[in-house]
Amino acid sequence: MARPLIQLALDSLDNATTFKLATLAAPYVDILEIGTPNIKANGLPLVKELKKKFPNKLLLVDLKTMDAGEYEAAPFFEAGADICTVLGVSGLPTIAGVIKAANKYNAEVQVDLINVPDKAGCARESAKMGAQIIGVHTGLDAQAAGQTPFADLNLVAKLGLPVRISVAGGIKQSTAQQVARSGANIIVVGAAIYGAPSPADSAREIRELIEAA
Repeated sequence: MARPLIQLALDSLDNATTFKLATLAAPYVDILEIGTPNIKANGLPLVKELKKKFPNKLLLVDLKTMDAGEYEAAPFFEAGADICTVLGVSGLPTIAGVIKAANKYNAEVQVDLINVPDKAGCARESAKMGAQIIGVHTGLDAQAAGQTPFADLNLVAKLGLPVRISVAGGIKQSTAQQVARSGANIIVVGAAIYGAPSPADSAREIRELIEAA
């Protein structure tokens, strides 16, 4: 299996902080993610500016679309997003709408399984419709309650679907290799990089660990 891609979650609401962090970590990550609170606060202009400044990085916009899939996602794909997310709990018609918008702009869709009761079923149906990425996501509140993404990762990986699997949920240096070896294609890192004394050193260390795995 090819080396998993590393995705950096850019969760600050301050654009200067976002660009500083992206610049520090860019040599060591593959995907820049505009986190949900960030995109809500800063919108399309941030998408355009990040794409302009980092044209060689994939840009994921974590919309977590819940309704009006095509209508909501299309402007972000047009602005330069390579990947947009849609919630699995939104239902198949909404997922299909985001996929339709992505196809128009030669982009990709990630279906986020956060809070989906039947994760295997949602992953299968999403893949059938043409979603390229399935997101195994343990949210912040679930992390605070002690949950991890490993069980869900193993469940989705065993399905053998023609998709890439993205994993998010408190991943850090001590767990990065386990995630990589469990079948993740995209490893999302947030606080372990942006909360470190040296974000660049932390991003480099995580890349080295994943490459060694």
